[in-house]
Amino acid sequence: MSTSVVLPALGESVTEGTVTRWLKQVGDEVTADEGLLEISTDKVDTEIPAPVSGILEEILVQEDEVVEVGGILATIGDGSAASGDAPAPAEAEQPSDEAPAEPEQPAAAEPPAPEPEAPAAAAPAAASDDATSVVLPELGESVTEGTVTRWLKQVGDDVAVDEPLLEISTDKVDTEIPSPVAGTLQEIVVGEDETVAVGAVLAKIGSGAPAKAAEPAEPVEQPEAPSTEKPVDEDVPAAETSEKAPEPEPAPAAAAPAASAPSEPAAPAPAPAAEGDDERSYVTPLVRRLAAAQGVDLATVKGTGVGGRIRKEDVLQAAAAASAPAPAPAAETPAAPAAPKLEVSPLRGTTQPMSRLRKVLAERAVASMQATAQLTTVIEVDVTRLAAYRDSVKAEFLDKTGDKLSFLPFFALAAAEALQAYPVVNATVDGTDIVYPASENLSIAVDTERGLLTPVLRDAASKNLAEIAHEIADLAGRTRNNKLKPDELSGGTFTLTNTGSRGALFDTPVVFLPQSAILGTGVVVKKPGVVKVDGVEAIGVRSYVYLALSYDHRIIDGADAARFLSAVKTRLEAADFAASLGI
Repeated sequence: MSTSVVLPALGESVTEGTVTRWLKQVGDEVTADEGLLEISTDKVDTEIPAPVSGILEEILVQEDEVVEVGGILATIGDGSAASGDAPAPAEAEQPSDEAPAEPEQPAAAEPPAPEPEAPAAAAPAAASDDATSVVLPELGESVTEGTVTRWLKQVGDDVAVDEPLLEISTDKVDTEIPSPVAGTLQEIVVGEDETVAVGAVLAKIGSGAPAKAAEPAEPVEQPEAPSTEKPVDEDVPAAETSEKAPEPEPAPAAAAPAASAPSEPAAPAPAPAAEGDDERSYVTPLVRRLAAAQGVDLATVKGTGVGGRIRKEDVLQAAAAASAPAPAPAAETPAAPAAPKLEVSPLRGTTQPMSRLRKVLAERAVASMQATAQLTTVIEVDVTRLAAYRDSVKAEFLDKTGDKLSFLPFFALAAAEALQAYPVVNATVDGTDIVYPASENLSIAVDTERGLLTPVLRDAASKNLAEIAHEIADLAGRTRNNKLKPDELSGGTFTLTNTGSRGALFDTPVVFLPQSAILGTGVVVKKPGVVKVDGVEAIGVRSYVYLALSYDHRIIDGADAARFLSAVKTRLEAADFAASLGI
């Protein structure tokens, strides 16, 4: 009996997809959840897995052809429709008409059935009978899918309730998926770098140990079907390593072609690469392939990613360092501290694919620039008094709150208060209507190694400086460590971006829909300025900062922007924040 492989729903508004590549061909043996083909849509490129185990009997949609969601892509059966092993040659000439009838010929199928290999091959699947499925939960209002970036546990590991199992990346946030039950991780269904829809099964957790490859050791003399499964080694290397350890004891040399899992032939490859240090030296399949191509030993590479994770840049840098003459720079080290030399980036001269987050940012930036009329107004603010006030209270502030007092909380509070007086800067466009929110929710731009993210500081105008400083520090820290909840990235009405943190005087930031304005704060610098001393103008050393407001000219006029910036300027130059300090 044949099973149809259909194109599943791949997102809320996705109605069709294009077949870009078939990973299996007619006659190939496939296992359940093994990748069959690659599909490209207007939102995502992903693999379509096999729904059942069997033989790929027919491919109905060829590469570069478009198929609608729900359309049949291929059929998988017991091989009778594609293999040509049926007893009557006449039947083989009419595969499309006779295929349903062939399974009803038990006489021809009887001879292979009594062989002892059938029960042995079924043994690994039986271990998951009492397993609990781990599914991809809803991760936000508009999130429909996620990409597995890293498995924190491997097959055979014991897990506790709510213990993190894996890391998932979506177009809004990177987060960990916890275990719903306590038990043993028996099966990993979705490999790293694969994309799945919300509700899809990621793994299975049961009360017993996972199926071991030692079970099929008895039928070693029957090396027929499983020999095509060797390439699976690239998908879940860490999981296989956990099963390879007990393997070499019972299995003699003849076991290699007969094992039903690929752990035995693949054992020599992963063992030296990343066995002793799983957490520190974890790498994705993409990075492993890059390291192999560059001839880099991953055991010698120090990761700069989150938790010491090895990234593509680390491998490229290691490859560049290996090819460069090492002794010469070492000899010149004593002279280096006086004039530090910039390192040449390993990305120079290469081509790298955009990350998922970068693609989303690119699409949103272009859509915003095309749909709105943006311009920027810049003012200069004398923050000499504010700098003196901050210096006088920052030690006490740190002692009482545990948070450092930077200029950013002052800018945030001044902006939130000005938004209350000039709500059009906080407004959004809805068709031909202008919507004025009832609260001032500030999106705070945070620079991370994955790209720019904007967690939201809610009801900023109702908070004091201590509350604002603490929430900004908390949001920024959790954003950089992938601990942010998806809803904490939504609901912003106005954005604050501190470009001065990297030394910029000012820039012209881009407004991201549905917001209508964004305020960029430059670096605070000291320079000569004109002041009045006893009524007489004089030149003194002053502290200045540039504030740049980009806004949507469809609803915000230049005069509106100037009034808003003037209110912020007046508040900051007065430096009267004693009542708002909060300590």
